[in-house]
Amino acid sequence: MDRAKFETLVVEAIDNLPLEFRNKLENVDVIVDDWPTSRQLKEVKLSHRSQLLGLYQGVPQTERGRGYGLVPPDKISIFQKPIEGQCHSNEEIGVKITEVVCHEIAHHFGIDEKTLRSIENKKYRKRI
Repeated sequence: MDRAKFETLVVEAIDNLPLEFRNKLENVDVIVDDWPTSRQLKEVKLSHRSQLLGLYQGVPQTERGRGYGLVPPDKISIFQKPIEGQCHSNEEIGVKITEVVCHEIAHHFGIDEKTLRSIENKKYRKRI
């Protein structure tokens, strides 16, 4: 998939978030990269770049105190090549982008990885 189409799907995933979440996205940039860097992989303790589909880097809203301000934006990276590698069609890519965007935005709102995995596993089991 070309980059412009992929980026459009990322924007659509954000635009399709419930309004109460979109309105509370504060000080966060969402970007698309082909692959995670070695530093990003090390940060999340992964060894292969195809394993990381997205990454939130920043201060979750739940940890921002009164002194929070005048800081660079948090960053959500969505990795195109690993997502494409896990999907077999453009439709699957769109679904996966939505899942990854929602996952990373949940980190922005303070939900930790363990809790997110538990929620995602319950959701997956309900579909089966």
